[in-house]
Amino acid sequence: MKNIGPPSVPKSAFTNRYRNFRLKLVEYRKRADVTQIDLAARLKRTQSFVSKFERGERRLDVIEFFDLARAIGFDPVEFFQEIGEIRPPRKGSRRL
Repeated sequence: MKNIGPPSVPKSAFTNRYRNFRLKLVEYRKRADVTQIDLAARLKRTQSFVSKFERGERRLDVIEFFDLARAIGFDPVEFFQEIGEIRPPRKGSRRL
């Protein structure tokens, strides 16, 4: 009997895309000269929280990502454009 359920989707935490996302976050943090301890304090979290998402032991949700962007000081839209997950709008196109 065939499996009729939804197609198998890999856990995104273990994909190359998510790995690249995590590595780019670490790069942005280091480029801003912010330590894990500094970032944790800005987020009012523990250093282990920062370490766990940077190593891939814990995933970030979208709200945490935006808080992280604010704490480090980068534009989240530019971040996703840089990693190629969204494309900049074409000239003359309307942005929602």
